[in-house]
Amino acid sequence: MLLDREDVRRAFGEDEFFPLFQPQVNLKTGRLAGFEVLARWRHARLGSIPPDAFIPLVLRHGFINSLTQRLLGKTFAASSLLPNALRLSINIAPIQLLDTTIPGRIAEAAGEGGFPLERLTIELTECALFEDLSLAQSVAGELKALGCRLSLDDFGNGESSLFHLEKLPFDELKVDRSFIAAMTGSPGSRKIVAAVIGLGKSLGMTTVAEGVENETQAAAMRAMGCALAQGWHFGRPAPAEEIPRMVAAARGTCARVLTFVEDESVDAEAACTVEA
Repeated sequence: MLLDREDVRRAFGEDEFFPLFQPQVNLKTGRLAGFEVLARWRHARLGSIPPDAFIPLVLRHGFINSLTQRLLGKTFAASSLLPNALRLSINIAPIQLLDTTIPGRIAEAAGEGGFPLERLTIELTECALFEDLSLAQSVAGELKALGCRLSLDDFGNGESSLFHLEKLPFDELKVDRSFIAAMTGSPGSRKIVAAVIGLGKSLGMTTVAEGVENETQAAAMRAMGCALAQGWHFGRPAPAEEIPRMVAAARGTCARVLTFVEDESVDAEAACTVEA
C-alpha cells in the first residue's frame, strides 16, 4: 500500500479521518464503563486504511496534531450521546507529550464539545521514545491538573515501561493484547498477565485488559482481579451513531456477565444501571 504526504493532505481536505468507539466493561459488575476512541481512515479509492499503516505516515509528515485535533472535535461532538457515568479514552503519540500546547488543545476541544475532562483518559504508548523526561513530566502534570487520567498502553511491550511507570503520573495500566491472546495456551503468558495486574493493583492503578475475545479470557481476567476489559467479546469498534445502541445492549447483557461473578454481594440490577 503506497501512501504519501499528498494522500494524507487530501484525506484532511476530504474529511476521511473519523473516530470509532470500542466499549470498555467493568469485569466485576459487567457494567459499561466507557469507550476507547480509535482513529480510522476511509480512503476514497483504497477503502479502509488500518491505523498501523497510516499513523506512522501521519507522524513522519508532521500531521499528528492535525489528526488529533480532527478526532477530538468529532469525539467530543458525539459525547452528548454518552450517559453521564461513562468515560472516554483517547490516544496521543509519545511525541505529543513533549508538546506544551497539547493540554490547551485538549481542553479547548473538550470545552467546545461540552465534555468534562474528569471523564477523559489519555493513553500513551511506546514510552521508550520520550527524549525529554522533565518536559514529559511537566506536560503530564498539566494534563492531570485539568482533571484527565493517564493510561500506559500496551504494558509489557517495551523495555523501559517500568522506568516511565515510576516517573510519570499514570492512573491506569493496560495489559498488552499479545499476552491476553497467548494466555490460554501458555502458562508463561498467564503468569505475566497476573504479574502485570498485581503490579498495577499494588501501585493503586486501574488495570485494563485489551483484546479480550471470549468468555474464557474474560473469566481469567476477572479471577485475576483485573478491573476493566475491552475486545470483541464485549463489542467491536463502532461509529458514533452506534453509541446509543451499544449502551442499550450493555444494559441487556450486564446481568448475564454477572452470572460469572462469585461476589454475591453485587446487586445485579443496580450494577447494570447506566446513569442517564
